[in-house]
Amino acid sequence: MDDIFVQHSQKLELFRHVLRNVAELDALEGLNVIDAVQRLGIDYHFQQEIDEILHKQMNMVSAHDDLHEVALRFRLLRQQGYVVPDDVFNNFKESNGMFKQALGEDIKGLISFYEASHLDTEGEDTLVEAGKYSAHLLKTSLPHLDHHQARIVGNTLGNPHHKCLASFMARKFFVTSQGTNTWLNLLKEVAQTDFSIVQSLYQNEIVQISKWWKELGLAKELKFARDQPLKWYIWSMACLADPKLSEERVELTKPISFIYLIDDIFDVYGTLNELILFTEAVNRWDIAAIDHLPDYMKICFKALYDMTNEISCKVYKKHGWNPLQSLKKTWASLCNAFLVEAKWFASGQLPKSEEYLKNGIVSSGVNVVLVHIFFLLGQNITNQSVELLNDTPTIISSTAAILRLWDDLGGAKDENQDGNDGSYVRCYLEEHQGCSIDEAREKAVNMISDEWKKLNRELLSPNPFSATFTSASLNLARMVPLMYSYDGNQCLPSLEEYMKSMLYETVSM
Repeated sequence: MDDIFVQHSQKLELFRHVLRNVAELDALEGLNVIDAVQRLGIDYHFQQEIDEILHKQMNMVSAHDDLHEVALRFRLLRQQGYVVPDDVFNNFKESNGMFKQALGEDIKGLISFYEASHLDTEGEDTLVEAGKYSAHLLKTSLPHLDHHQARIVGNTLGNPHHKCLASFMARKFFVTSQGTNTWLNLLKEVAQTDFSIVQSLYQNEIVQISKWWKELGLAKELKFARDQPLKWYIWSMACLADPKLSEERVELTKPISFIYLIDDIFDVYGTLNELILFTEAVNRWDIAAIDHLPDYMKICFKALYDMTNEISCKVYKKHGWNPLQSLKKTWASLCNAFLVEAKWFASGQLPKSEEYLKNGIVSSGVNVVLVHIFFLLGQNITNQSVELLNDTPTIISSTAAILRLWDDLGGAKDENQDGNDGSYVRCYLEEHQGCSIDEAREKAVNMISDEWKKLNRELLSPNPFSATFTSASLNLARMVPLMYSYDGNQCLPSLEEYMKSMLYETVSM
């Protein structure tokens, strides 16, 4: 294994030089290399080089009329947080403001144009039109393309890079990427070894999680609850993509498991009176105040209490900040939101859709996950950033809204569970008599698109959070479709494919 690490390190160094040289000699080819590196999910090795190259590229933003080049540069710069105006695409419009029809002949350019459109923020009509126009032309072109090109176009339309996990698409890109570029084979060799090393790391982390979960013993005590440590770990693996964050992934899986467990207590098992008592206990956060709880709730609260204190101690030792107050607040908010939903469904009254979503953003559990990520990372912890974090900033609330709306669109309960479950679509239909289910679903889809625009704005706005935290929030939003796209058998085929590829399958050149 040591030999593999040595060879990998040497190839990484060699590719570092190749990346710099290619970008120096040919600006567009430099962009193509960065795009390939990011699509293979190994950009964490080359962050400094990518930053330097893109910084130089800022001055070339509108210097060309090649659609692929302008669109690719626009997307890569925006992803990196550079403020690039959408008027760089005005060169590709007719005098009447419509995009040129001749663009339909440039498949490569249209693919990049479509990808760039997903970096839009509120009010950027040019990018909205770009997305519609390029999608229409790409769909129209499909019957006329060869198999390889059609596969790439299909992948692009179904999985735009900015809204997908790089780790999910990396193996598909590995297989479909072709070319005579001397750098591509070296890059694929680097990626192949990287996949193998990281896969081994993930497998080791799963062993640690399984050991923790078994020793915790909650699966025996809470027989009604989900027993899915692998699924819970996948969230951590997706959010914290950098392999160096191994300890953080293992720790993060613990609160994620409790979100699922407590959700099951509220959704499937607890009576309303029991849920009120449990919520009061979590708000008081006093281990002495749980005597009046039923046994299964005592066990759950005690385990939650101990885990939260352990994580707080670890964060304090490592980063010098005690996050206990913030963590307690997130658990109280989550249980309060769960209780609001339990009361709605006990009364048989559906809330207004806006009220449902406002509460659903909290009950999604996203706030709990991202607050834990923030403290586990230990980056940029200041009074200002913690204060902002405690107020649920847009980078958290928009991600949470995306999860809640996607979950509701999925329209299925995990593992065929019985239980109370709300839905934005149901509330919207109740509120808007005469509205069809398709119209209500379209409303939810448009709202997801709007929340992505807000997230994209966060990429371009100064905030006190680290790039790793921002990336974790985006990755959580990207993970959502995999977790909530049920098929007719209430299974999650995309999630199963992702788990297999990340944990068990190998790739070959």
